[in-house]
Amino acid sequence: MAKKVIEEIFEAPAKVLDESVHLIKKGEMAVINKKPFRLAKEYMNTLGPGLTTGAADDDPSGIATYSQTGARYGFNFLWLTLFSLPFMAVVQEMCGRIGLVSGRGLAGNIRLHYSHRLLYFVTFLLFLANTLNLAADLGAMAASARLLFPVVPAEFFIILFAIICLLLQIYTTYARYARYLKYMTLALFSYVLTAFAVHVPWGEAFFHTIVPSITFSKDQLFILCAFLGTTISPYLFFWQTSQEVEEEILAGKTKLAERQDVAPREIKKMQRDTWSGMIFSNLVSFFIIVACAATLYTHGITSITSADEAASAIRPFAGELTYLFFTLGIIGTGLLAVPILAGSSAYAIAESFHWRHGLYRKLHQAYAFYGVIIVSVILGSVGNFLRIDPIQALLYAAAFNGVVAPVVLFFIIRLSSSKHVMYEYTSRPLTRWVGWLIFFIMSISGIAAIVSFFL
Repeated sequence: MAKKVIEEIFEAPAKVLDESVHLIKKGEMAVINKKPFRLAKEYMNTLGPGLTTGAADDDPSGIATYSQTGARYGFNFLWLTLFSLPFMAVVQEMCGRIGLVSGRGLAGNIRLHYSHRLLYFVTFLLFLANTLNLAADLGAMAASARLLFPVVPAEFFIILFAIICLLLQIYTTYARYARYLKYMTLALFSYVLTAFAVHVPWGEAFFHTIVPSITFSKDQLFILCAFLGTTISPYLFFWQTSQEVEEEILAGKTKLAERQDVAPREIKKMQRDTWSGMIFSNLVSFFIIVACAATLYTHGITSITSADEAASAIRPFAGELTYLFFTLGIIGTGLLAVPILAGSSAYAIAESFHWRHGLYRKLHQAYAFYGVIIVSVILGSVGNFLRIDPIQALLYAAAFNGVVAPVVLFFIIRLSSSKHVMYEYTSRPLTRWVGWLIFFIMSISGIAAIVSFFL
C-alpha cells in the first residue's frame, strides 16, 4: 500500500513533466511557466492534517534531537530518517483512518471502548509529555530569538510567543487557522537550504542513510529513544485524529452519523496527505542531521548544550545566511508546534470528560476546551523560568515521548483493527503487523532509555 500511495504522491509532478515536454515541442513556453506552479498549488490545496502533522513533527524538540545526533555521531544515524518513515506513516495513517471513519477523536474512541481509568491515565501521560515539550519549545524559540535581538531578555520572547500562539488558536476561525498552519510548514525549508549551503560529502551521507550502524552504548540508546520519541510522538496521534474530524465538520458534516458515512476517495485523500506529510518531515530531519554533521561534527564540536550554541557553532563554518536559516527555522517551527501541542492536550482532556470541544467553536462555546489550551501554554511558559537548559529539556522531552508513545500505540492498533469501530475500513493484516512491530521497538527503546538514564 505504501508503494501505491507514494506513486500517487508523485503522479502529479510526472504529469506536469509530460505535459511540459509536449508543450515545448509546440513552442508554448508561456503555458509551461504557469502550468507546474498551478498544479503544485492545486496539490498543496488538497493537503491538510497530514501535512501539518508531519511538519509539527519537526518542532524545536525534533530539531534539537536531530542537531545533537548530527553533532555527536556525524552521519551514522542518518539511517533512522529512512527506516522510521514507514513506521511513522503507518501510525499516522491509522490515526487519520480512525478519525475519518469513527467521526470521533482518539480519546473519544478510547473512552467509548475501554476503561475510563485507562483513558485518564493515558491523558495524564499525554498532558505531562506535552507540557514538558511545550516548555522546551518555547525556551528554544526564545533562545533563538535572542540570537537575532541579543539586547531583548528571553522572558520577553517567551511571553510574546505564548501570546501569539494563543491568539492564533482562540481568535481565528478554524479554516483560517488551518491555512496558517499549512503555510507555516514552509519554515522547514530553511533546513534544506542550510544543508545545501555547506560542503557535504554526499556519498558518505547516502551510505549511512542506507546502512544502519549503532553500538548500543548508553548515549546512543538515549539518542535512539529520543529520535523515535520525537518522530513518532503521542501528541501527533491525538492531533491528526481530531483534525480529520474537524475537516469533516468544516465540510458540513456536523452530525456524527454524517461523519461516519465515509467514501473510499476520502480514505485515499487522507493516505496521500499523510504520506506527503511524513515524507516531508523525514526529509527535513535528514537535512538537519546532514547540516550539523557536515559542520559541527566535522570540526570536533560534538556537545551542544543550548539553543544559541547550536546555531552559533554553525556560524563560522556556514556563514551568516545559514546561521539565519537555522535560527529562523526554530522560531517558525515552534510557532507551528506549540499550538498543536496545546491543542492535542485539549482534545484529549475534553474528549475524556465529554466536554464540548473543537477549534471550529468560538471561545464562549467551549470554555473548558480552550481553558486547557491556555493552561498548557501558561505552564509551558512558567516552566522556562526554572532556568532549565533549553536543548537538554528538548532532548528529555523527546525521550519522554518515546516512553509514552507505546502506551498510546496499543490503543491505536486495537481501535484501527476493530470492526466495531472501523466497519469495512479496518487496518489490513500487514498494517497491523507493522503497528505491533513499532509498538515492540518503541517499548524496548523506552525501557532501554530509562535503564540507561539511571545507570
